[in-house]
Amino acid sequence: MCPMSQFGSSFSRRDLLRMGAAASALPWACSPGSQTKGAAKRPNIIVTMADDMGFSDIGCYGGEINTPVLDSLAANGLRFRSFYNYARCCPTRAALVTGLYPHQAGVGHMMSEFRKDGEPIPSYMGNLNKSCVTFAEVMRSAGYTTLMSGKWHVTPAEGSGAKVDRSNWPMQRGFDKFFGTIHGAGSFYDPVSLTRGNDPEDPGPDFYYTTAIGENASQFIGEALDESPDSPFFLYMSFTSPHWPLHAPEEAIAKYKGRYDMGWDALREERLQRMREMGVVDETAGMSDRDPSQLPWDQAPDKEWQARRMEVYAAQVELMDALIATVVDSWRARGVM
Repeated sequence: MCPMSQFGSSFSRRDLLRMGAAASALPWACSPGSQTKGAAKRPNIIVTMADDMGFSDIGCYGGEINTPVLDSLAANGLRFRSFYNYARCCPTRAALVTGLYPHQAGVGHMMSEFRKDGEPIPSYMGNLNKSCVTFAEVMRSAGYTTLMSGKWHVTPAEGSGAKVDRSNWPMQRGFDKFFGTIHGAGSFYDPVSLTRGNDPEDPGPDFYYTTAIGENASQFIGEALDESPDSPFFLYMSFTSPHWPLHAPEEAIAKYKGRYDMGWDALREERLQRMREMGVVDETAGMSDRDPSQLPWDQAPDKEWQARRMEVYAAQVELMDALIATVVDSWRARGVM
């Protein structure tokens, strides 16, 4: 997300929606759509999102995790040095999909309704309100084919069968196709609320959610190009990775064996130095204070377990980068990149 303070008071909500989609889209998502001859060319757009990831985790921002696809895209695109999110899953997602502050969209906290004197507080409904529009609703009204693969998490995922309120699910908020989860977290091998369109989806054997998000995104792109060749497409690829629980295949984790035995204090210093050298932060930037709830590494208990957690986390991020590569490759194979 871009800092709103950089824009004057005349910057409209619709302008923010347009800018938010463009700014959040990966640089490779800006090829001209295949449209009728003589029509103004509009870009195909992909907005992709990671979940609860620190910006310095990935290589193009100074991280040690292997992210060659994101690094390549950043090298040929634009890296922001000033941006905001809202520190939690659903408020950040509500802001991204609407172009509004999360409180304006009804998701000021999480997916729980807050009340005062027995009355619901509009800013804390825990549910995307009907006073906002999503970027999919805007893009579809502009003639885009709208696609989503990944985590939604701007409305509660409660009830079953006919009792489920689907009014705020992706297909009812502007998307033509949807695969992913409504709920905010769960197993990467058997995620709760896995859905295709409006119907429950069985993950089946050998399922891994990050892989499924990338593969379905690639499939949706191919279908959009086949079914609506004269329309550009808009894809929202919203990963759950690297949100807890920490789940990754053992072979992916093995690549990072021993990498984090140095502990988090040495790792922070290592990253900061790279960030200075890359220009991500100023050369004079100092180290931020450690989270007071976390002990210095030399005092931390269970070091082997803590290092293992960091190894799994790194594997989750690298696998997400690999699935972004799948989308890039599928697009290139169709000659639209």
